[in-house]
Amino acid sequence: MERRRSFPDVLAGGIFVLIGGAFVVGSLGYELGTPLRMGPGAFPLLVGATVAALGLAIVVKGLIAGEVISFGPIPWRAVVFIVLAVLFFGFTVRGLGFVPTSAVTALFTTLASSRVRPLTAVAVAAGLTVAGTLIFVVGLQLRIPLWGPWLGF
Repeated sequence: MERRRSFPDVLAGGIFVLIGGAFVVGSLGYELGTPLRMGPGAFPLLVGATVAALGLAIVVKGLIAGEVISFGPIPWRAVVFIVLAVLFFGFTVRGLGFVPTSAVTALFTTLASSRVRPLTAVAVAAGLTVAGTLIFVVGLQLRIPLWGPWLGF
């Protein structure tokens, strides 16, 4: 009986192991605390260990019982727009503020798909901007200005 290996599973699992490991290593720079009084490093440690363990399980599954699947064509349009969206958000959120930056970022991510119509893209951007504002600024009380100094507010 021939064992098949799934290269996409092994690759994806390896990426999860690396990301989880990075969170574990990063969390060790913070106080872990005790189980009853967890410190700021406890949650990233637990999440990182969980992600790394799941990644290891995916790697093992890919090596043992994987299906031979080849990668399809790489969706370069999606890769470019999503990377641009993340970079745009990171570089402009303090200057433009949360609301306009979230709206433009959401529009960039909807442009990643060639099947999204303009009206749908605007509706998704508006919905994500409202949801993000309610969750992060109102609910979690992050200290990010809604409108930034670049806009004169």
